[in-house]
Amino acid sequence: MICKSKNVYVAGHNGMVGSALVRSLMRQGYNNIFTASRAELDLTVQDDVNNFFKENSIEIVFNAAAKVGGIVGNQEMPGDFIHQNILIQSNIIDACLKNNVERHIFLGSCCIYPKFCDQPMKEDFLLTGELEPTNEPYAVAKISGIISCQALHKQYKLKSVCPMPINLYGPGDNFHPEHSHVIPGLMRRIHEAKVSGIDEVTVWGTGEVKREYMHVDDCASGIIYVADLFEAGEMINIAPGTELTTRQTAELISEVVGYKGKLVQDLSKPDGTPRKYACSERIKQAGWKPSIDLKEGLQETYQWYLENVAEKK
Repeated sequence: MICKSKNVYVAGHNGMVGSALVRSLMRQGYNNIFTASRAELDLTVQDDVNNFFKENSIEIVFNAAAKVGGIVGNQEMPGDFIHQNILIQSNIIDACLKNNVERHIFLGSCCIYPKFCDQPMKEDFLLTGELEPTNEPYAVAKISGIISCQALHKQYKLKSVCPMPINLYGPGDNFHPEHSHVIPGLMRRIHEAKVSGIDEVTVWGTGEVKREYMHVDDCASGIIYVADLFEAGEMINIAPGTELTTRQTAELISEVVGYKGKLVQDLSKPDGTPRKYACSERIKQAGWKPSIDLKEGLQETYQWYLENVAEKK
């Protein structure tokens, strides 16, 4: 366990995962947590990042900072998704090296695995096939971060670990009508159909593709758990070991929202990767498992949406 008196920096603390990391660290008794908003620290400016690390004597870094989005966002802004993410992660890693940071935890993404990856997706399957085209720029950026962690440990002994979360949901998620992921996008559309009295909701694609979902607080717990168990840039899947089709996902969200209308598949919309089921054996063997039931987690998320998004429109 990382010493709780260490100076811990959580990059991307305003995001869904970053905010969950801060909550979890505080619950576990860490009392020297450093954060900085985008207005306070531009992570794409190398000198500013380095100065922040130096001035605050940063010892442990959780890098949850990234430009993220769903299929539409990745298709509309592919340049931003690769360029900004590479800048952010490279500047943070550079500051870790220059300031002798003790541990660097680099948050990855399940999209780094090949589009037609063998299932369940094991950490060793990285770079064994072509990526899903709809999020390739983002995936390439994340892969470059993983390879950087491994190479810099080999050459400079930088201690890193690369947790790979599966599809996340929960408080703080992005409910943008076009740039959101599966759960928040469906939850918003189904909620708006309910309050507007619309009798059907469109679900993208065939509804047959499968996804694994995990509450963001479980994810944060898993990330902190593995933070000091590995150090050579190892990839560690953070996943619950259960999956649903996107159709089943929409049906469960409809139940949580209380929507009685019809769900209609729009076959003109892309499915994305056919299946994303992560092998969770490595983290289970390390002694960690998730604790939040999917339906209960969705109910909590919907309540957060009602209080923080729906009421503010």
